[in-house]
Amino acid sequence: MDMKIVVIGGTGLIGSKVVALLNELGHQAVPASRSTGVNTLTGEGMNEILRGAGVVVDVSNSPSFADDDVMNFFRTSTGNLLNAAAEAGVGHYVALSVVGCDRIPESGYMRAKAAQEELIKGSSLPYSLVHATQFFEFAGGIADSATTDGKVRLSDAKVQPLAAEEVAAAVGTTAAGAPMNGTVEVAGPEVLGMDQWIGEVLTARSDPREVITDPQAPYFGAVLERDSLLPGSGAQLAQIRLSEWLAGQ
Repeated sequence: MDMKIVVIGGTGLIGSKVVALLNELGHQAVPASRSTGVNTLTGEGMNEILRGAGVVVDVSNSPSFADDDVMNFFRTSTGNLLNAAAEAGVGHYVALSVVGCDRIPESGYMRAKAAQEELIKGSSLPYSLVHATQFFEFAGGIADSATTDGKVRLSDAKVQPLAAEEVAAAVGTTAAGAPMNGTVEVAGPEVLGMDQWIGEVLTARSDPREVITDPQAPYFGAVLERDSLLPGSGAQLAQIRLSEWLAGQ
């Protein structure tokens, strides 16, 4: 059935794909972001956009990854959104989060995502959380954040990365379904070392930087255990492998 679904962060990498998918499924998906006049930090435009919405999907992200900034963003934005959604009578609140965010409190970003989830779980709204592993599309950013003197120092902790389009598919399918009041995990089809994954992407892009394997190298502020970023046994597995994704770039 045709339903109004508001996608917060709907003009970004994941959000734009979620909007397209939901519209294909016959829903009325409405992208909302600062560029469309909706600001979840100030509340600007929120009541108007949520009027008549059955579902709100939050795939927004903090513009700054500094510890205090990212915590402030997710707490303020999510609090405002939950209040506005409850007022508008929204029946399903969907948020995209990260596999393992509750296991890595040393990372300011992961702490903030865990805080966001607690707000959602503690609200009165029916909800679904989609936990995704790392996106192939973020490999360059991960490499840049780990680069010192032209060398990329990365942990060999295990990751199960996937393509953004498959993250968007999981979010869109969840949004079109009934609230779970729980979490679904989505992950890539292969388990790779973080160092191996980023190394393969850099090689494919003819990037001359050398990857140095260092188990103590921090990932967004946290030293990873071998399986910190891996999903549980019930995860939905995506189809696109790293080699296929690279071939399509």
